[in-house]
Amino acid sequence: MESEKSNYGAIMVYFTKPSWAFLVLLFTVIAILSLQISPKAIILPFPLFPVPGSSELNFESDFDPGSCAAIFGELPERKHVMSLKDFGGVGDGKTSNTAAFRKALDYMQRFSEKGGAQLNVPQGKWLTGSFNLTSNFTLFLEQGAVILGSQDSEEWPIVEPLPSYGRGRERLGGRHISLIHGDGLTNVVITGNNGTIDGQGQIWWELWWNRTLNHTRGHLVELMNSNNILISNLTFRNSPFWTIHPVYCSNVVVKGMTILAPLNAPNTDGIDPDSSTYVCIEDCYIESGDDLVAIKSGWDQYGIKMARPSSNIKVRRISGTTPSCSGVGIGSEMSGGIFNVTIEDMHVWNSAAGVRIKTDKGRGGYIANITIRNIMMERVKIPIRLSRGSNDHPDDRWDPKAIPKIRGIFISNIVSLNSTKAPVLAGIRGASFEGLCFKNVTLLGLSPDAAWHCEFVSGCTNAVFPLPCPHLQSNGSSTCCS
Repeated sequence: MESEKSNYGAIMVYFTKPSWAFLVLLFTVIAILSLQISPKAIILPFPLFPVPGSSELNFESDFDPGSCAAIFGELPERKHVMSLKDFGGVGDGKTSNTAAFRKALDYMQRFSEKGGAQLNVPQGKWLTGSFNLTSNFTLFLEQGAVILGSQDSEEWPIVEPLPSYGRGRERLGGRHISLIHGDGLTNVVITGNNGTIDGQGQIWWELWWNRTLNHTRGHLVELMNSNNILISNLTFRNSPFWTIHPVYCSNVVVKGMTILAPLNAPNTDGIDPDSSTYVCIEDCYIESGDDLVAIKSGWDQYGIKMARPSSNIKVRRISGTTPSCSGVGIGSEMSGGIFNVTIEDMHVWNSAAGVRIKTDKGRGGYIANITIRNIMMERVKIPIRLSRGSNDHPDDRWDPKAIPKIRGIFISNIVSLNSTKAPVLAGIRGASFEGLCFKNVTLLGLSPDAAWHCEFVSGCTNAVFPLPCPHLQSNGSSTCCS
């Protein structure tokens, strides 16, 4: 990957800025040419099945149309600011700074209720093992600062599995802690002047490829049971596993990030909100070996028991590529439920799928009230995919009768150029996969015999090319896409 794409900054400029102008122009032309498009807002023609607390939420009005900064508020000014050098840090890329980071965080914890603290990481390469953040705290990487993940697995200790997963995601038992970790925190900022956090994940990928991995790999950043989180204006690269993982969190903003991993690096998802609410992800560029963004909420019976949904999530202005996975994935771990999600203004290219909803028998849970709009895809194999067959379970105690429910999926203003396959919508026999709406969807470059593949789904369409499957073709009386 390095030899092919040595200048990531140039790539961002080339793909992101010109693509939005082209996207707006293309949508405008299609809107003018299409006579079937209605100016009315898309409205649910049926009540959603009960979702805990949903009657108290006004999802769209809680997000500013231009920026999610209001969720977090103004960037806090910490009263106590120190440098990693004050704690013995050495930025030569060789000396371990694990003790320095841990000493700094231990010291700064005392200021949590006294105006908060900020740890500045100066220019240099700062090798470290895992360390834990504290509340009312800012980790600030100055320009030219690079935090390097230790190559010693002993510096990524084993911690308990997440209760909504019941075990490590890849291996039984515990899991390696993330490089930067936090649990039970409030008001945490990870930002800087475009510094870099590099997980140096190659050794972990090789353990996975060689099947010699003993415990589930650690994330680059994981925050648990926390609220008021901002991650912005940095480059994250080479995570061993999922890159950013907020789990059991609320009020989370991830914006202005560049997230990079080799395109064959296994399971290097970009941003994975998990059993979290009020999450905003915007203005990010991502290259990875898995989903750019994946929304999750627990795994089979463990997620069902915990019943901690992901909800009120906004994903917008994301650009990137992933040759083996999707621009945005929902699931497959969705057993706690996922509802009130808006995904908009994305540009995805050279990817296996544009948008994918993944589930299976045993997952249980529900996916409801999902809006996906204004998506530009280029050379994406399957632009839209709803798939079963994840066929992975935490243990033999999963319940084959736990069938997921999917209702209220609104997909509009989609343009896919040089598509390989028509959409694949594969539901589950006996399950409720209904209320699927496709409006103003144009898929170009397909072979003349390409056809939608639909099983066990129902819904309707308006202004869709090529012609959708009979399960979705409007008969003139349907209002779900009007």
